[in-house]
Amino acid sequence: MRTVRFFMVDVLSRNCILRVKTLTQAGTATCPVSIIFVPQGAEFKAVRRGLRRSGRQDAVALYAIPMGPQPVRQFVRQWLQTEIKTLAHSSSVLLVGLCGSLTVGLSAGDRVLYRSCTDGSGSQSVPALESCDLSLLEALQDRLNPSVAVVAGLMCDRVVHLAAEKRSLAQRYGAEAVDMEGYAFLQALQSTDLALGILRVVSDDAQHDVPDLAAAMTETGELNSLALARAMVRQPRRALRLIRGSLVGLKQLETAIAQLCGEG
Repeated sequence: MRTVRFFMVDVLSRNCILRVKTLTQAGTATCPVSIIFVPQGAEFKAVRRGLRRSGRQDAVALYAIPMGPQPVRQFVRQWLQTEIKTLAHSSSVLLVGLCGSLTVGLSAGDRVLYRSCTDGSGSQSVPALESCDLSLLEALQDRLNPSVAVVAGLMCDRVVHLAAEKRSLAQRYGAEAVDMEGYAFLQALQSTDLALGILRVVSDDAQHDVPDLAAAMTETGELNSLALARAMVRQPRRALRLIRGSLVGLKQLETAIAQLCGEG
């Protein structure tokens, strides 16, 4: 059990890692994006491996971001203050990472591109919605087809761990995938000239429950490793399902980035 516990933490922990790559002219001709945002930890590492496979690691600026709507908004505000003056007006920014499925049509490892993302983190009667850049979406589709679906995304302020709640959210918002950063990312950058897109890979399907990780999340958008281990050990079957799905999702995330940025 001790070995399993540390394995769980290693797979799912999002320790704070930030690595910035320098933009170069060489990357703009091959990769449809010049900047990638990805949640810190295992997802960041998978994307970095994908960039290395593509040989474009020096052509894309890679930023590790925290989890959750408020930490992401704060990160983007600070990022804009320090980086916006150095960016070209034609820069394209892609948010990538894992997501949960809200439909039986999407399983662990499936790739999705958002056409839009709705804010499901509040109690507003008319949920706010932000759209992704259509030209960038088409460019991403061309590079990743046929192994990618275009979906409507939903942002929540927590990990949606119950299958019944996923069905409810799908019915209420008409969404097919759920994450914790999408709408906040689009909203925070909507006033810029940047082309914005979102690429996700499913880690947990809509038919099964996964562990409740709420107690493991900090206000700064990180995961507390000890609290995470406790949550997983309390629900081992759900934990193993989430681990398997996350491993599949991370591998597909790495491969998608390699394909997107020109592998082969």
